[in-house]
Formats: sequence, C-alpha cells, structure tokens
Amino acid sequence: MYEPRTYRHWINYKDLISFNIVVKETDLYICASTNLKRKAYRLVLKYRDKLEGYIGQHPTFLTSLEPLPVDEDAPHIVKAMAEAAARVGIGPMASVAGAIAEFVGNELLAFSPEIIVENGGDIYLKSSEKRIVGVYAGKSSLSGKIGLEINGEDTPLGICTSSGTVGHSLSYGKADAVIVLSKSATLADAAATAIGNLIKQPGDIPNGIEFAKGIEGLRGLLIIKDDNMGVWGEVKICPTN
Repeated sequence: MYEPRTYRHWINYKDLISFNIVVKETDLYICASTNLKRKAYRLVLKYRDKLEGYIGQHPTFLTSLEPLPVDEDAPHIVKAMAEAAARVGIGPMASVAGAIAEFVGNELLAFSPEIIVENGGDIYLKSSEKRIVGVYAGKSSLSGKIGLEINGEDTPLGICTSSGTVGHSLSYGKADAVIVLSKSATLADAAATAIGNLIKQPGDIPNGIEFAKGIEGLRGLLIIKDDNMGVWGEVKICPTN
C-alpha cells in the first residue's frame, strides 16, 4: 500500500529544481541544479534491472534476513549491498533504498554539482553549501522540531532513517527514528535497520549507540524513541521552523 510521503516538504530547497521518479516500488524525490528527470529515470531503470536480474538468478538475495555471499561477477550495486549487510549482520535488501539513492545520485553528479536523492527516508546528499535536513519521527514530540545541519564539505553523504513506528519497512524494533550518517548511503541504510532492531524502549538507546560505534564507516547517529533522544558522532542538531 502506498503511504503518502508528507515529510517531503521538509526537503524543499528553493535554489534547486525538484522532481519525482516512480518505478514500481522505487519512489525517488530528487533535487538538482537542473531538471534531470529523464536521466534519473533511465538510471533508476538501469539499477532496478541489475537488481531484478540478480534476484531472478538468486532468489534468496531478496528474502534472506542474514548476510549472503554474492557471485564475483555480481553487479556493483549488489556487491555494495551485500558488503554493507555483512558489516551489520542483516539481509542485503535492508540496504536497497539507500543503495538506489546513492548509485543514482552519484551518476547524476556528472550533470549537476548539487544532488539530493530521497528514497523512503534514505537520502544521498551532495551540496556545496550548508543544508538542513528535517527529522521526521512519527508521533514523537521531537518530530519536525529538529533538523540535521550538514556542511557542504562533508558531502557526499548518506543520511538514512529506519523506524519501527513509521512506514512499512521491516523492523524488529520500536524506534520512532534511527538516523545514520555515512559516506555510503548503502551502509547507512543497512546500519539504520540493524540499530533500529535493537531499540524497543528508551532504555535501549545506549545499546544502539554502542553497537554503532563498532561499525566501521559510520560518521554519526541519532536515535529517537518517544520523547527521548541519543546522539553519537559527527551530528549537528539544530531547531527547525
């Protein structure tokens, strides 16, 4: 079932052109310096075709909840997803949204110096200036009240969110939002899912942070459960209007 992505008005940068790309389950909101809708659409088809082709030959890649080895000649996006999943101990499809955002966004950089690709709460961001990314955390009182301040020199950056109370993605936890920052949006997506699985009550937040510290490649973490928040790493929180 399609869930309206009402939070997308929080990713509204007036200096950029925004557009949507929808192909089957993939629903991207993209901001760029120029209208790249046709190029983005072709890239979505390209990477979905690579994934669907591999899954057609290896169905367990779609369903496994644990890390899987992949063929040496597997597409680059498949290898990236498998590697990210192996680092955090979950199934490779847990990183699919971040991977699509990252791989599409990275190729669009050839045509625009500013690229923001949002895919179901997972963001690939490349900017030459400071950007504020609003935090959506469902019914938490913190939802919409705070944002993440991202400096241009720290991009490209993956900013990925997992929630056990918002959306339809599989989570064994009950966090309102687990937001992970990493140079790799693929890894950030997988890590957000793995950390989110650990958060069932506010008292679990310290355990989630300790787990994150052991994942090589993460830059920062924000966990929200009810009205409680935990922060680790290179995360700068700011109020939003």
